[in-house]
Amino acid sequence: MDKVIDIEERIPTLRERRIKRTNRKFVALLFIFLTLLAVLLYSQSKYSEIQTITVEGAVLFDQESYQAASGLSIGDSMWSFDAGAVSQQLENLEWVEEASVKKNWLTGVEIDLKEYVQMGYLDRGNSYQIVLSNSLALDQPVTEVDGPIYSNFENEEKREKLIEQLTQIDSEVLQLISQVILDPEEKDADYVTLYMNDGNEIRGILSTLAEKMNYYPSVIAQLEDGQQGVIDMEVGIFFRSYADVYGFAKEGAEDEATEEE
Repeated sequence: MDKVIDIEERIPTLRERRIKRTNRKFVALLFIFLTLLAVLLYSQSKYSEIQTITVEGAVLFDQESYQAASGLSIGDSMWSFDAGAVSQQLENLEWVEEASVKKNWLTGVEIDLKEYVQMGYLDRGNSYQIVLSNSLALDQPVTEVDGPIYSNFENEEKREKLIEQLTQIDSEVLQLISQVILDPEEKDADYVTLYMNDGNEIRGILSTLAEKMNYYPSVIAQLEDGQQGVIDMEVGIFFRSYADVYGFAKEGAEDEATEEE
């Protein structure tokens, strides 16, 4: 026979459940209140302000320049800016290929940059401009030249063609280039002369420069030790000594011959 539970016996159990339910609601409301209070206090304190801004990947310009370009300053609210919008603002700089902005914990901002690669220097007669892999010539003073020099490439279209070719040249060959000169007199084709760090001179056409230059290591490997001259890459590829081209040895051989006499 089923046991009959008297309503009086159930009342304490119902009361306990009601109390537990009420306590849970109170705890939940208290948690929400304390959370909102903490957020309010945090937003009004210095701990909600930017205290550090770090910039990684900056080579062409210093950290202060990029911080100014981002529009962020120490003391700004951490929640007053959109990281994606700041990234886009930095990428609008012509010399920046990619930019990433992150909020680091509660008070820090990290800016990671990928600048376009420095390819060389544009010869401006009495000054130089840094040329980047997107063919941009930076309008900033250059105190030291430590890469190839490009002469007669003030025309942006010609410079774009040059950079397009250079990016296809093997790195070990690219490092040997000292100067590239565009012949301003030729109108039918873009003839160029390259001076190499190993003492050789190369003559070629801009449109086929990369294709021909990648053969350079195999060409100089066939030369005798110390032999230098002009490598013509305009049509085929062939070598002539400086004596054959200019009528004398370029690297002081004429002086050496005089001393021997």
